[in-house]
Amino acid sequence: MTSNIPPRPDEVADSSDLAITWLGHASVLVELDGKRLLTDPVLRNRIGPLRRIVPAVRPHDVGPVDCVLLSHLHADHADVPTLRDLVCSGPIVAPFGARSWLTGKGLADVRELQPGQDVSVGSITVLAAPARHSLTRGPLGPKAEPVGYVIQGSSSVYFAGDTDLFAAMAELRGSIDVALLPVSGWGPRVPAGHMDPERAAAACALIAPAAAIPIHWGTLALCRPARRPANPERPARKFAALVNRYAPAVEVRVLLPGERISLRAGS
Repeated sequence: MTSNIPPRPDEVADSSDLAITWLGHASVLVELDGKRLLTDPVLRNRIGPLRRIVPAVRPHDVGPVDCVLLSHLHADHADVPTLRDLVCSGPIVAPFGARSWLTGKGLADVRELQPGQDVSVGSITVLAAPARHSLTRGPLGPKAEPVGYVIQGSSSVYFAGDTDLFAAMAELRGSIDVALLPVSGWGPRVPAGHMDPERAAAACALIAPAAAIPIHWGTLALCRPARRPANPERPARKFAALVNRYAPAVEVRVLLPGERISLRAGS
C-alpha cells in the first residue's frame, strides 16, 4: 500500500467540491464547502499493543483542520498525542461523557453531542447519529456514548464511527451522498459492536447512499505476533462485491490509506 499526503487548504481548487481522504483505520479527512473536518484521528505508528502496517500520515502533513469529530473514546479512535499535535481552529466534537476526560488531557473547546444534537462549523452542520458499540475505554477508563456523525453542507457525509448493524440506520435512507462504513478491524475476527463486510453491506442497503467508502480495515495489527494480513484489502473488496449484489445502485469507492478522491458536491 502507498500513502499520499492530502493537499493543504490552499491547494484545494474548488471549495464547492467534496473531497474525501482516508488516512487509515477510522481517520478520514472530509473537505466540504471550504471546511476541513477530521474523524477519529490516529496518526501514530503505534497505539498500545497495535502497530500501523501502512505508512503513517503526520498531523503536519494533514495541515490545519476546522473541526475534529470523535465517535468514541477507544484508543484506536481517540488518540491523545495525535489530538495534541493537530492544528485545529475549531471544536473537538465528542460524544456525551467525553468532555471531562478530554479536557483533563489538556484539550480545549470540546463540544459534547448526543444523538439528534448538532453543532455548526461555518456553513456545515454536524449532526450526531446513534451507534451501537461499547461505551468504556478500558476497565477503569471514561465512559462516553458512542455516536456516528452526519456532516451536512452542499453534500452529506455519514461517518458511522464504530458500530454494529442496527435497524434505525434506515432513517438515513435517501439523505446521504457518501457513507463511510467500517468493514473490519485489526484482529483475526470482528467482534460484536462492529461491522464485517456482510453487516456493512446490509447497512449500505438500509441507508442507500449515492456512494460508500469502506474504512476501518488493513491499517492496524497486533505487535505480537506482528503479522501483516496476507490480503489486507480482502474485507474492503468483499464489501464492494456484496454491495454490488444487494445494493447495486450504490457506487463503492475502495481507497487505500492516504488516498484522496474528489466528488462534485451534491452528486
